[in-house]
Amino acid sequence: MAPELPSTPPPGPPAEVPLDFPREWVEFADPADPEHLVRADLTWLTSAWTCIYGRGCAGIVEGRAADGCCNHGAFFTDADDLARVGAAVAELTDSEWQLAPRWRTDWTEADTVTEPDPGDGEPIEQALRTRVVDGACVFLNRPGHAAGIGCALHAMALRTDRHPLETKPDVCWQLPMRREQEWVDRPDDTRVLVSTIGEFDRRGWGPGGHDLHWWCTGSPEAHVAAEPLVATYAAELVALLGAPAYAELRRLAEARLDAGLVAPHPASPRPVPVQLHRRRPG
Repeated sequence: MAPELPSTPPPGPPAEVPLDFPREWVEFADPADPEHLVRADLTWLTSAWTCIYGRGCAGIVEGRAADGCCNHGAFFTDADDLARVGAAVAELTDSEWQLAPRWRTDWTEADTVTEPDPGDGEPIEQALRTRVVDGACVFLNRPGHAAGIGCALHAMALRTDRHPLETKPDVCWQLPMRREQEWVDRPDDTRVLVSTIGEFDRRGWGPGGHDLHWWCTGSPEAHVAAEPLVATYAAELVALLGAPAYAELRRLAEARLDAGLVAPHPASPRPVPVQLHRRRPG
């Protein structure tokens, strides 16, 4: 009797580079506001990353690639964020939004944003987010839907010639860009608002980020753009920093590419494609 051949294990998610590697940063004053300082990760912003949802994205939950990164819903940052999304929801038709018939008037839910500490008795902090239905955001159109899979709010923006940042929750359109802001007191008694722009890697998700099935920012599979992220994410960076600060950031990023990046993103292939197209009109 012939020996039984071992079964072939199912392929795992696409490879990712380690979280820690050398990075280049730039720091500059906002040309429009001397009290605003920008710190930006040039290694990330000059990378070839691009969203590959629907064309190789493995998803953050195993076996649910069609969900992309939409499994946990989106927390709203403030009342303006909620109001903007609410206005967009009112525009969605039943044919554009798969779950509209059931959830049109009940598309948010409260969820915890902090874990309880049994020692100090502090109350659990809660915030509003988009509802999670059957393991994914209520606005995610599932496979087989006539309007196609993916975020209904994103698709509607593209159909109506708008940028998705006008219709989606802040946290959704910002990904995978991470902005942190803090007021810093300097030794000369001046104070500046420091905006730090960097990569929203696995750590950005908190402790649970290490358990994601796959995350795209560190995967070579997603570093396939012909232009650097600072160019392809222009609208998002303008929204996060303002137009004058973005213009200076792009100038500095492209100058660094022209000079030769010392610490390129290890997930971007060699030679980094964006360096082949680094000279652009001003």
